[in-house]
Amino acid sequence: MVTRVATVAFQGIEAVPVDVQVQIAPGMPKFLMVGLPDKAVKESSERVRAAMVASGLGLPPKRITVNLAPADLPKEGSHYDLPIALGLMAAIGAIPQDALDGYLVLGELGLDGRLAHVGGILPAAIAAQGRDLGLICPSLSGPEAAWAGEGLDIVAAESLLALVNHLTGHQLAARPQPGRHLPAGELPDLADVRGQQVARRALEVAAAGGHNLLMVGPPGAGKSMLAQRLPSILPPLNPRELLDISMIQSIAGELAGGAISDRRPFRAPHHSASMAALVGGGLKVRPGEVSLAHNGVLFLDELPEFAPSSVLDSLRQPLESGETVIARANSRVTYPSRVQLVAAMNPCKCGMAGTPGHTCRRGAACAAEYQARVSGPFLDRIDIRIDVPAVTAADMIGPAGAAESSAEVARRVAAARERQRQRYADAGAEGVFTNAAAGATLIEKLVDPDRESQSLLLQAAERFNLSARAYHRVLKVARTLADLAGADKVSRPHIAEALSYRLNFSGA
Repeated sequence: MVTRVATVAFQGIEAVPVDVQVQIAPGMPKFLMVGLPDKAVKESSERVRAAMVASGLGLPPKRITVNLAPADLPKEGSHYDLPIALGLMAAIGAIPQDALDGYLVLGELGLDGRLAHVGGILPAAIAAQGRDLGLICPSLSGPEAAWAGEGLDIVAAESLLALVNHLTGHQLAARPQPGRHLPAGELPDLADVRGQQVARRALEVAAAGGHNLLMVGPPGAGKSMLAQRLPSILPPLNPRELLDISMIQSIAGELAGGAISDRRPFRAPHHSASMAALVGGGLKVRPGEVSLAHNGVLFLDELPEFAPSSVLDSLRQPLESGETVIARANSRVTYPSRVQLVAAMNPCKCGMAGTPGHTCRRGAACAAEYQARVSGPFLDRIDIRIDVPAVTAADMIGPAGAAESSAEVARRVAAARERQRQRYADAGAEGVFTNAAAGATLIEKLVDPDRESQSLLLQAAERFNLSARAYHRVLKVARTLADLAGADKVSRPHIAEALSYRLNFSGA
C-alpha cells in the first residue's frame, strides 16, 4: 500500500505541487529516495529516522521507497523532511491514514524531532489556499503562514511528537496569528541634507515617476545620503506590492518570525558582489539583490567598481523588463524585479575631477577611463543623470532643518503617483502604476506633446543622437514633471527639464 502526502517544490516564487508517495514492502532493509532529489533531500532519510526514534517510533526492517512525483521535477531543500516522516508514520499506522487528507505539508526535522523553520512558507500557504487545502508546518513558520488569510486551516507544531498528538486528537495545537512588524525608528529625513537643491529636485522627480537615477560627484558631496533618504518620500506599499515583496523574502528565508515589513525594500550590495548575488542563481537558485529590492530601491554605490561585463551589465534585462529569468540546463526560474535603480559614482578614479581648485595629474583621461567602465547600454536605461557638486561652506554653516522635510516632499510625490495611477487605470493599462513602467506606445499616446515641445525634443534627439529608448525615457520624465506640477498637458518647460537631466551630465 502507498501513502500519499501533498507538498510543494519552488520555481521562483511559484509553489509547484509535489506528491510524496511512501511504500513499505517486504525485502532487504533499505531506504530508497527517488524523484530527482538533491543532496539535502537525500539526507532527509537520516533526519527522519533519528526524529522518529526520538519520538518513540522506529522504522520496520523492510524496503522503504519514497517517490517524489512528478519524477522529472528537481527537488531541492530540507522542507521535504516532514511530509516524508508523516507519510512513513501513516504507512506504519502511527497516525490515521486519512489524517493527512486535505493538508499540504512542509518542515525540516532535527535529530531530536523538533521542527525547524523553512523558507517559502508564505508562497506554500497561498498555494494551499488556492487548492482548498490546509497547511501543516513548524510552529516557527506559523506566523508567516497566517498572512495567507484567516480562512486557511493551519497546524503549526513545535515537534514531530506534538504534531502526532494533534493529528490523533490527543492535544490540539492553536492556530498561529500573523506576525507583526513595527519598523525600528524613523527613516532618514531629507531635512538633514544641506544644499544640493538640484539633487533634491531630481530625487523628488525620480520618486514621483519611479525613474532610475545616477548621481556623479566628489566624495562627501552627499550622494549616499540622498539615496538613503529616497525611501522616506516614496508612497506606502499597496496590498499587492506587499504580498509580492513578502513572497520573495519568504523564498529567500528573510521573514524572521513571520514579520512582514510595510516599508519598501532598500538594498545596497557592496561593489564586490558577484553576478549570482546581484541577479540571482547559484547551485540552488535563489533570488538576487535585484529581486529582493522588488517594488523598492536598489542602490549601487561606487558604480564603476562593479565588474562591468559579468555583473553590472547583467542588470540590463531586469531593468528593462521588470523580471529576472535564470535559465539552467534542467530548470528555468523567473523572479519579479521591478526596481528603482539609484546609482552613485565619483567623476574619476581620484574622485575630484571638475572640483574647483583641483587639478588631476592625469588630466581628462582619468575621468574618461573611469566613466568608461560603465557601458553605454547600461547608462541608456537610467532616466535621470545629475552632477552632485561638493557642498559649500555656506551650506554647512546654514541653520539645520531649514530644508523641506521628507513628509512635505512625500505629499507631492503621493499626489503625482495618484495622478499616474488614475491615468493608466483609465487607459486600461493593467499593472502600470508609474510613468517609468509605461511602455513606449502607451507613453507616446498619453504624453502627446504640443508642436513647440515636439520641435525641442526632436532637435535634442538629432543633436545628441538619442536612442529610441532614451527618447521615450525623456517623455516619461517630462510626464512626471507635469504630474508634479498638476498639469494635464506636457509643455515645453517639462520637456526642457527632462532633457537637462539626461544631457547636462559630465559622463554623457
